[in-house]
Amino acid sequence: MRFRKGTGTRTSSAATRSRKADGKGLRRGLKLGQKALLVLGLVAVLSGLGTFAYFYTHFARIIDAKLSGDIFNNASLVFAAPTQVLAGEVATPQDIAGRLRKAMYSEGETGSSAGTYVLKGNRLIIRPGPASFFRGDLQKEGAAELEYRDGRVVSITDLDRGVPLQSYWLEPEVVTTLFDSERSKRRLLRYQDLPKQLVDAVVATEDSGFFSHFGVSIYRIFAAAVADIRADQRTQGGSTLTMQLARNVILNNRRRTFRRKAEEIFVALLLEQRLTKQQIFELYANMVYLGQRGSFSIYGFGEAASAYFNKDVSSLTLSEAAFLAGLIRGPNLYLPYKHPERVLERRNYVLQRMVETGALKPEVAEAAAALPLGLAKQNVEASQAPYFMDLVREDLLAQFSEDELMSQKYRIYTTLDLDLQRAASEGAIAGVVEVDQQVKKRHWSKKVGPPGPDQPQLALIALDPHTGAIRALVGGRDYAWSQLNHAVARRPPGSSFKPFVYAAALSSGADGSLPLITPATTLMDDPTSFQFGDEVYEPENYKQEYHGLVTVREALMLSLNVPTVRLAEMIGYSKIRSLAIEAGINKDLGSTPALALGAYVATPLEMSGAYTVFANGGVYVAPRTVLAVEDSTGRTIWASPTINRPVLDARVNYLMVSLLESVMNNGTAYTVRSRGFKAPAAGKTGTSHDGWFAGFTSNLLAIAWVGYDDDRDLNLEGAHSALPIWTEFMKRAVEVPAYSMPQPFNAPAGIETAAIDDQTNVVAGSGAASTHTEVFIAGTEPTVPSELGEVGEKPPAGGASGVLGRILHVVKPSTPTPAMASPPLPPGAPPPGVGGPPPEKPPPAADPEPKEKSVLKKLLSVFKGKGSKTPSSKDTPPAKNQDP
Repeated sequence: MRFRKGTGTRTSSAATRSRKADGKGLRRGLKLGQKALLVLGLVAVLSGLGTFAYFYTHFARIIDAKLSGDIFNNASLVFAAPTQVLAGEVATPQDIAGRLRKAMYSEGETGSSAGTYVLKGNRLIIRPGPASFFRGDLQKEGAAELEYRDGRVVSITDLDRGVPLQSYWLEPEVVTTLFDSERSKRRLLRYQDLPKQLVDAVVATEDSGFFSHFGVSIYRIFAAAVADIRADQRTQGGSTLTMQLARNVILNNRRRTFRRKAEEIFVALLLEQRLTKQQIFELYANMVYLGQRGSFSIYGFGEAASAYFNKDVSSLTLSEAAFLAGLIRGPNLYLPYKHPERVLERRNYVLQRMVETGALKPEVAEAAAALPLGLAKQNVEASQAPYFMDLVREDLLAQFSEDELMSQKYRIYTTLDLDLQRAASEGAIAGVVEVDQQVKKRHWSKKVGPPGPDQPQLALIALDPHTGAIRALVGGRDYAWSQLNHAVARRPPGSSFKPFVYAAALSSGADGSLPLITPATTLMDDPTSFQFGDEVYEPENYKQEYHGLVTVREALMLSLNVPTVRLAEMIGYSKIRSLAIEAGINKDLGSTPALALGAYVATPLEMSGAYTVFANGGVYVAPRTVLAVEDSTGRTIWASPTINRPVLDARVNYLMVSLLESVMNNGTAYTVRSRGFKAPAAGKTGTSHDGWFAGFTSNLLAIAWVGYDDDRDLNLEGAHSALPIWTEFMKRAVEVPAYSMPQPFNAPAGIETAAIDDQTNVVAGSGAASTHTEVFIAGTEPTVPSELGEVGEKPPAGGASGVLGRILHVVKPSTPTPAMASPPLPPGAPPPGVGGPPPEKPPPAADPEPKEKSVLKKLLSVFKGKGSKTPSSKDTPPAKNQDP
């Protein structure tokens, strides 16, 4: 038993030892598993920390890089020209205050470096600030007080000197920002520039917890995820304002994926660490996309306030602020001009959200909801002059790099007059309606069907003829549809070029060249062939109507082709070419008969510069768009030079103005008067494949052009295409105070007016039965009739008589052609037709009786070819380049 007992004891000990060994193994196994888990956990943590560190470093660097430089292009601001206010002008304090706000002035004693204004009853006190345009070198203007009564400015007082003023210049208004190659516009703002009601509207609509959350709203993300799951697609946005900023500024708006959403959240958290709420909102306010205006993308509330309401963001009303906040959700969904009812509903929703968040009282929201949208007119041409801005940008790129213009926030002061630009835009719209009707009528009458979907294009340029400053420019029908600027399109000007032929001819009275030509010189108007080299040139009058013997005045007044080419041949084509080039027209002109009828191309911009010669006393002034460029400190870094040069003798120029007045009052442009424009003016129609009209008053010059982009024939004369546009513009232009009082054209010293005998075409004696009045350079009046009944002229200095006299004034028929020109006006006299209706059509020319060939005709007949061949297409003007 003892053995057994011992054996049992030994067995029990072995089992115990075995269990202990198993326990130790299990513990060793557990320790190894725990260690493995710990290692794996540690690896996971380290990996997570590493990943976090990587992404933190990666996105932190991106954010720091973005925030350390210019997040947005600091594009240059473009300003219009200063606006003049006249004592006695119709205006209210509110009108002027509105202009000042657009010029970045603030109401009150302080608040804007550009300037301030204070309204006190019927008085408006204006004080330019240190950043004012008038603190520069170009123009000076100080503080002033304007007093109003009965809707007029009754007095203007210089507050610095205490003296009364007749006029005062207002600060240039901001027109737009200079756009980049992507055609986007953004006007940068600071948080303090934003009205509180705009901030409240955005927060209430887009992120009601913005000022309390840490950049991410878990509730919004969860709600958006539920909505996406229900719709089986990602339709609901859960992004806060900070996350939207992260997506669009830091992450560059990449595709909508869950990874991108995670990155948004991560970057939003980092942004909240680095920036204050105000800084984040400021970035958002400058970043947000708010639709299209014409062909430009609108970014930020600063540009949107200008685009939709034509005002500075600080001037937005509650209703307007709610409108802009409502656009954020879908700018292309809420198209205000296309779907106003949809936009109105969205705006009212924003107002309701502001009530729900406590930003508004219900009665205030109801009052705002009852208001109309109040959008600015959808007329980009009037408010932002995009074609003009294209010219400005082109001129600036000749002086600065695009990077400079888009990053240095220059202040660009232009020549644009916003009142005239508005008149030009409205006039072009009104005039082109008539053009479309005429084109449709002409096409139907020829049984070729109505015009196609493409319509005639147009250009209208208005400038100050004494400075060359372009005051208004419309370069096409619709900038959003076509950015082709027709103001610089090269087209044949047709008969609008003829004045340069007559100016070159009349210069003989001043420079002593031969033959001597005066407004009374007579020319033969009949079918004629002109030999030029190996070719025969056969111009035709409009509708092949000929008038026999006509004076120089009559030939230009009725835009007769044959007498014009005859005159050009007499004086030499090279003389005409030289004069035209001196007047700013390109050097591609040829010295051929086709030159006389405007067959060589020129741009409307070139022609507007060329006509400054006539409107500026014979002195050419180059058109310009920019006055000066200032840097951000107010230092002028570039001022555009004024380019001018004398082209015509002042006396010769006055003769030309007198002839062009006849065109306007009794010639091819007579419908200007019947259309209601009565101010003293001069001008010339033109027809090639296109329609032209050039005209001017004492203080404003305008050129209108109408034609097709593919250069096909408009089949419409300048008098029925470009002239209506010009007239509609000018009627509106003279309503602008600065252009409301055009003066008659005054004769310079050395001009004489003489009564001309209708029978002999010389200075009338006391027994003359009928006479008409003509103007001459002193000493060139025709005084002696020839022995054969030909009209001679007083020889110029140096002497010229005999055969020369016969060449200069050809034989009159036995029954003379009645003079068709209206008597030239003495200085200060109103134009004929003012105060009464003009004739329904230009006075007809009486056909002369059969007669012998004149000396001039005999001489010219030497140059006729035996046969006739068609000239080269390069030199051949369109068959229809004389205006009706």
